[in-house]
Amino acid sequence: MTAKTQNPAGRARAEIDLGALRANVRTLRACSPGAQLMAVVKADAYGHGAVPCARAARQAGAAWTGTATPQEALALRAAGIDGPMLCWLWTPGGPWREAIEADIDVSVSGMWALREVTDAARAAGRTARIQLKADTGLGRNGCQPADWPELVHAALATPEVTVTGLWSHFACADEPGHPSIAAQLSVFQEMLAFAEKAGATPEVRHIANSPATLTLPESHFDLVRTGIAMYGVSPAPELGTSQELGLRPVMTLAASVALTKQVPAGHGVSYGHHYVTRGETTLGLVPLGYADGIPRHASGRGPVLVEGKVRTAAGRIAMDQFVVDLEGDTVEPGAEAILFGPGERGEPTVEDWARAADTIGYEIVTRIGSRVPRVYVNECSGDE
Repeated sequence: MTAKTQNPAGRARAEIDLGALRANVRTLRACSPGAQLMAVVKADAYGHGAVPCARAARQAGAAWTGTATPQEALALRAAGIDGPMLCWLWTPGGPWREAIEADIDVSVSGMWALREVTDAARAAGRTARIQLKADTGLGRNGCQPADWPELVHAALATPEVTVTGLWSHFACADEPGHPSIAAQLSVFQEMLAFAEKAGATPEVRHIANSPATLTLPESHFDLVRTGIAMYGVSPAPELGTSQELGLRPVMTLAASVALTKQVPAGHGVSYGHHYVTRGETTLGLVPLGYADGIPRHASGRGPVLVEGKVRTAAGRIAMDQFVVDLEGDTVEPGAEAILFGPGERGEPTVEDWARAADTIGYEIVTRIGSRVPRVYVNECSGDE
């Protein structure tokens, strides 16, 4: 028997299946048996809710949690999330001391950051745990190979810090066979070898994100960082669907149909009248819009399951609502409209909406806004 929170009646809800998340963590751990797993819960756990998801991931064996910003990491600590934690997106003047005092590992990509974390550690009277990030080819955050020797030597010579990790990030792990994958792995191994020869003894070395966890065992090292895959969304169509990857989507987005009405042929629908009814039909109003994170780019294409049939957003998706053509079917107000879910009841998936909006699944779930309440189900791991 699974524990389930009652769905509140209302405009809309995002149901978050924590049992599915735990199952995904176990699947991903099985893909990387020689490495620990970091549950990445940045951006409010990709829209799923950082604290409940972090807690569920830890229950399923995630050894680490990871966030982008220090504020995200500090909020997790304040909520009682324990264990090793890394945050990596720092700007000058960030809350270094607070992170140090909360036993959060901080990422350092350049000398300015090393100076700031050193000053904060001195002020706190504690040794800072730092992880040095290498830019192996992504060209985003991280230290360039030419600057790596200076950063490594300076960090190892600074008594106020301990180098707990060496890490990097792939640019194209979601494109199997892309030449940059092997090139980045080679550069990473060279930068690891340099740091370790200089005296670094990291607890963890890591470069694998979700797609690399699923497809590149040679990249797993000591730790894999799983984000989107943990939430049951395929990292890329080229890798397969969620089902093919053995993952279960965690979020189901649904709304209550707000209104249905008969309209004649030739009736325009929504802004700009980009949709005009071909014949007399029934329209249904779905009370979600781009203010809730429903992509306007999916206007005319976004799929919705209503009364057992997949309908399509008719005309423009507006700020708070959009319309579906019910093709004459009788649907009562209050009927459930499912935008996406696992797909087991014939409902669309996150990947379907990503295709409709010409984007990626990451964006679809992450952009679901705070006006949509999260309803957590299967919160108790002991029921599985």
